[in-house]
Amino acid sequence: MTDPALGLPASAPGMRIGLFGGSFNPPHDGHRLVALECLKRLALDRVWILVSPGNPLKDHSELAPLTTRMTETRRVMDHPALEVTGFEAGHHFTYTYQTLSFLRQTQPATDFVWIMGADSLMSFDRWEHWQDIAGLMPMAVYARPGATFRATRSIAATALAAARIPEEAAETLAGRAPPAWVYLRGIMSDASSTAIREARRSPS
Repeated sequence: MTDPALGLPASAPGMRIGLFGGSFNPPHDGHRLVALECLKRLALDRVWILVSPGNPLKDHSELAPLTTRMTETRRVMDHPALEVTGFEAGHHFTYTYQTLSFLRQTQPATDFVWIMGADSLMSFDRWEHWQDIAGLMPMAVYARPGATFRATRSIAATALAAARIPEEAAETLAGRAPPAWVYLRGIMSDASSTAIREARRSPS
């Protein structure tokens, strides 16, 4: 029997759903802030929090078990419109492109938006099939402290400049044909998964 935690949350045709993926190692209030701000400012019905098996671009030596990260993520993301799932592990997906392709094929009537932080945009050109990802669904990039200048002038941002929409049009993003993306500025958190891990390692 398949673990329900590795399945997809419920959805219906016409729903506007944000996809916020990451290692969440560990999750923190900054992640919840991004999810809730995108929920509101993109006029979404739900945000699915995709707890990944592990980022291929990152060192996995300190990666906590998926079950641990999912339990902590549910606690942090406690909100009726934020749904936590480990379905990427359930489908043995390694790359975001696989995840988004699968959702596009299996739920063509759902309006999905990919959500990521500005720090991810800075390295987006290193992602597997990053240009294809931009062509699969609209993207929302949320500001991170100190990252705006570098993110909006990154290789990927420059290549996709013509597809960027004004921030005041953010509510229209989910219904747009890709490529389309918006850079969202607003409330930010200094919380860092790396800093939290380092604090946990330090003796009290």
